[in-house]
Amino acid sequence: MTSAEFHPEVEAEFIAAARYYEGKAENLGLDFISAVERSYQRLMTFPESGHPFGRRLRRVLVPGFPYGVLYRATSDRIFVVAVAHLRRRPGYWRHRE
Repeated sequence: MTSAEFHPEVEAEFIAAARYYEGKAENLGLDFISAVERSYQRLMTFPESGHPFGRRLRRVLVPGFPYGVLYRATSDRIFVVAVAHLRRRPGYWRHRE
């Protein structure tokens, strides 16, 4: 993999989720950020490790949280479509594919 690209809305949803968890318990937001970063690093190292999710995407689960990193991998880049809660607003990210 040579590069990664994020849909413009990914950062905002990621920050909103981290703030939500930080509001629930001290340092839980930081734990969420670390878990997402570990998931992201795994997919950068092993882009095919995510399970197929729909026709064009793959999903890597975020350990300890009900979230997944949804992405599309090609030979030269990874495009992250969403850091999505797995039970809320299913499919809200579909327009990003």
